[in-house]
Parts: sequence; C-alpha cells; structure tokens
Amino acid sequence: MKVPFLDLRHGYAELRAELDAAYQRVAASGWYVLGPELERFEAEFAEYSGVGHCVGVGSGLDALTLTLRSLDVGPGDEVIVPSNTFIATWMAVVAVGARPVPVEPDERTSTIDPAGVEAAIGPRTAAIVPVHLYGQPADMDAIGKLAARYQLPVVEDAAQAHGARYEGRRAGGLSTAAAFSLNPVKNLGAWGNAGVVTTDDAAIAAKVRLLRNYGSRVKYHHEVLGTNSRLDELQAGQLRVRLRHLDEWNARRRASAATYTAGLAEAAGLVLPHVPEWAEPVWHLYVVRHPLRDALQRHLAEAGIGTLIHYPVPPHRSPAFRDRGWRPGAFPVAERLAGEVLSLPLNPHLSDREAHAVVRAVEAAADACRVPPG
Repeated sequence: MKVPFLDLRHGYAELRAELDAAYQRVAASGWYVLGPELERFEAEFAEYSGVGHCVGVGSGLDALTLTLRSLDVGPGDEVIVPSNTFIATWMAVVAVGARPVPVEPDERTSTIDPAGVEAAIGPRTAAIVPVHLYGQPADMDAIGKLAARYQLPVVEDAAQAHGARYEGRRAGGLSTAAAFSLNPVKNLGAWGNAGVVTTDDAAIAAKVRLLRNYGSRVKYHHEVLGTNSRLDELQAGQLRVRLRHLDEWNARRRASAATYTAGLAEAAGLVLPHVPEWAEPVWHLYVVRHPLRDALQRHLAEAGIGTLIHYPVPPHRSPAFRDRGWRPGAFPVAERLAGEVLSLPLNPHLSDREAHAVVRAVEAAADACRVPPG
C-alpha cells in the first residue's frame, strides 16, 4: 500500500462547498485587502487562542520579525533561540539586526531546554523565542519564570502549534506575543503564505498593525518605516472556514499519532516522540529517530511510504550563517537530531488503514536496519 507523506487535495475535497462559498463571498464583495473578512478572522482566531488581539500578516517569518520589531529589538541586542528549529526562527532575529543566541534542546522533547536558556541570558539579551516544535509546546512555565526574573519578553514561535495546549492553555496565549505561520501545510493552512501575531498587549498589536501596512494608520501618512505584509481577504475567508474544523482535524491527527505510538513501541532502534504530562500536542509532525535514518528512509520509500526530514541541516550549519563563526560540533544535540529524525505521514485525512500500513512498513524497515551490537 502506498502512503504519500501529504496530499493537500483531500482538505479541499472535504470542505469544498464551504471554501467555495467563502471564495465567492469575498470575490463578490469587491474588497480584497484589509477588509471585514480579515477583521472577522482576526477576532475569531484571537478568541480561539484565548487572547485579546490577533493581527494578520503575510507569512510566519513576517509574524516573527514584526513582533520583534514591535518590542524594539534591534542592532546590538541578543535573542535566545533554539539550536534545533527551522531556520526562519533565526532569520527573524537577523532581520531586525539582532544576534541569535542558540540554546540546545531537551533531547527527549526536541524543544528548547529551559536550563540552557538561563545559562544563555546576558546583559544584551532582549527576548526569548521558544519554538513549539512539531506541534508540541515548549516548557513555557519554566521559560516564563526565567523571563519574569530577568524582565524579558517571550515570543512563541507557534508556527506548527495551532490549537496545541500547555497546562490547558492554548499556544499563542502563553507569552508576551506569539507568531503563527498559516502556510498550506500547517494544521491551519491558507492557500498560500500567511501568518498571524497573537497577544494580550494592545500596544504590541497596534505596533504590528502599523508595521504591516507601510507604517501607516491613515492612508499616505507614514509614521515609521514599515513594510507590506497583509493577510488578504481571500485567505482570511478560507481560513475562517478551516478554523471551524481545526479542533476536529487535530483530533484526527491525535488518533493517528496514537496508532503510531502503540504500534511502533517495539520497533528496533526507533525512538518515538516523548510527550510530557503538561503538553497536549497537535501533531503537526510525527517525528521518530533512528541511528540509521537514511537507510530507514530508503526502505520506507521502497515500500511506498512517503517521509520527510525536518530538518536535515541545523541553522548553525547552514551556509546562510557561515559567517557567524559557529563550527561543526558547536551544538551537538541539534546536529545529532538532524542526523536521526524522520517524519512519518500524518494529516487529518490519513485513514486508519493507511496508518496501520505505515506501522507495518516502519517495523519491517527498522528490523532491516538493526544496528549491529557493539
């Protein structure tokens, strides 16, 4: 049985009538940028996330960058980031002129280690950016206590965590502000690039609104050097539809993840995801680890099972950061994870039959990739 890693057509097929109606409503309105559809989506996602404000922007990277700008983070500042994350987390820091200070993850959860965060705080630290990696929250209470002690803002990179909970509270409402990506592959995905910032701080929300629209509140009156980063009406309309189904689709992801966790518990050499008792992940990705990951992936490909690697190159090893002085081995946990992680198919339209087929294929592949003793 062939199981692709992801096929986005299923999501449209399930919601076609609602999505087409939203498209037609916006198309007929004649208002396509910064209009009522976006205002409604912002209000609905703010309520969903348990915060007072939501601001739609052009991408997840813009959401991070504009949030840091709204906090006046800039040249000469340092921002604590995970060593194990998608490179956009680091790029947002560099985009505002600050320096990323990487901290290694807790190897059990793959999210940033609070003990490492405290050790990295220095006189130039201006913010902490934990990442809810793979859809699982970072340890936000521990990070929040550190932030309060040192009077630092915390910005959640919640790009993969739409609907995830920490101690019962949703991602996006666990910190000073949060940045979400809404690109097509995310749990809440648009038909292109999109993002939002969530916060309870009215001043931060107002600053992001100003920055996203050329630094202007009133047309042709520009208060600051802003940018053009606006979530358009067509995207907002279809995101409103998908938001209504997000919890149900996340529940389907949890069911598939449970099938994997139960079925792969004895797979040779495989390390399964660890979920702390305080976390309720939304399983944007189901990521396993294996010391012979590349061989495991080849066996699965031969069996018709699609997989991806998130992420094969840690940011400090990327050519984009070659001039920053980090050498191989600088962040060994991130490098080890990059060499071992493998994402299995997991999405709201993965059937139970497909999930069990993946389990059987992974068990067989793991058995073929046994690490020799000694």
